[in-house]
Amino acid sequence: MTGMSLLAILIAYLLGSISFSYVITRWTKGYDIRERGSGNAGSTNMLRVVGKGPAVLVFILDVIKGMAAVGVGYAFGVNETMLLGCGVAAIIGHNWPIFLGFRGGKGIATTIGVTALMTLSAALSSGVVAILAVILTRYVSLGSLIFIAGLPIMISILDYPTSYIYLSLIIALLGFIRHWTNIKRLAKGTESKIGSAKPQN
Repeated sequence: MTGMSLLAILIAYLLGSISFSYVITRWTKGYDIRERGSGNAGSTNMLRVVGKGPAVLVFILDVIKGMAAVGVGYAFGVNETMLLGCGVAAIIGHNWPIFLGFRGGKGIATTIGVTALMTLSAALSSGVVAILAVILTRYVSLGSLIFIAGLPIMISILDYPTSYIYLSLIIALLGFIRHWTNIKRLAKGTESKIGSAKPQN
């Protein structure tokens, strides 16, 4: 890995560490979004705590953040594998942001932004199944898990570079780590559904 690649990865991580849910809630409401609802700094908790408009805005900004991280790699002239590596760094930054004591979100919107640029066909294929799962079950977390689990499978089937498979497995692992409490609640049948009063973590 070259010095330029390392610098691109670092900048992508710092970019990912910018928490739009935290910033917007702090500016408009005066409190830390992580102190309300599920305690998660992401668009789902924004929806439950602040409202639809701010949640949609945060989701869009987080998607753009993932795309911008890939753009950082492009600006530094890194190879295709490192472009996706910059995206992974942004996802890590979103989940564990250095600016917020490493307490962030779950990285799904940022993952969508990264994969929309780097593996569009795989992201669309996995995303369609995930959206159907959310519509049928009303479990946002289940849809998120299906999306990240499906990425490595579809990337492999659609014959992307082998390095993409390995990096998508890292993305999936990061997502499962951040959704571990949701997984346990899904197994117990106690997970919150979208539109319910109980906050979803």
